[in-house]
Amino acid sequence: MRPIIFDLEVLRSFVTGVDLGSFGRAAGRLGRSTSAISAQMKKLEEQAGVVLLRKEGRGLALTDAGETMLAYARRLLELNDQASRAVRGVELQGRVRLGMQEDFGEALLPQVLGQFARAHPQVRIEARVARNADLLERIAAGQLDLALAWGHDGRLPHSERLLDLPMCWIGPAQPPASVFDADGVLPLAAFEPPCLFRSAATDALDRAGMPWSAAFTSPSLAGLWAAVSAGLGLSVRSPLGLPAAVRALAPGEFGLPRLPDIALTLYRAQAQPDSVAAALGSIVQQCIYDSADAWAPAHTAGPAGI
Repeated sequence: MRPIIFDLEVLRSFVTGVDLGSFGRAAGRLGRSTSAISAQMKKLEEQAGVVLLRKEGRGLALTDAGETMLAYARRLLELNDQASRAVRGVELQGRVRLGMQEDFGEALLPQVLGQFARAHPQVRIEARVARNADLLERIAAGQLDLALAWGHDGRLPHSERLLDLPMCWIGPAQPPASVFDADGVLPLAAFEPPCLFRSAATDALDRAGMPWSAAFTSPSLAGLWAAVSAGLGLSVRSPLGLPAAVRALAPGEFGLPRLPDIALTLYRAQAQPDSVAAALGSIVQQCIYDSADAWAPAHTAGPAGI
């Protein structure tokens, strides 16, 4: 059977349309007409032999096959771009400043830094691990070039919503008999306010009529994990980057209320970042998508407006 050879330009249009949430916007970004992009998507589905996009409301969404194609398309494009830079001897130089939430400082950050340093050894990276408020303030002030942060702050214009991840109740790795104290109160281990996860936890408990207490408050994620693993209380985070000493509870476990999803957003200081920041942003995105695919591909960002 003759192998299928996918057109990289078609794959780039596909990925760009998904990332921007609209093939119309992808046409503008890529300098093509909307009809040309539509023809490319038809060609891609014909080559794949399966439906990649389905109607959802007033827009389109990826099918399961489309999700699979998206993951491979990103990898093929990244390899193509790396090969292009390598054979032309193009070396980026300069400095780039990256900020990340603590959730990603232990696992994702070394992966991002290592991959970027191997590809661009002449670039100096300054990395900062901090909480949301600090990261967003620094992006707004131009003190960071890129920041990976929870939520989606519409007041900052140069942002890209990468994923919507489920918030989870986090307990010790060894399940206890009960997560409530003798009086039926749920002890919480949380960051100091303001904290999106803390607010989501208390709001959900209040709506469910479940009493709770702030059993442990910490300024650091390491402190939360220590408290949770010791059985001092439950916390709320996403399923990404959890240490072995804790686990994400299943939905409804111990009768706990369901929690909402939370956005993960890549913020940029500039609408059109320079080549160094753009290259690092691409690697951050790919590492995030790969990490998300490892636990639940269904939770990757849906292109509802495509």
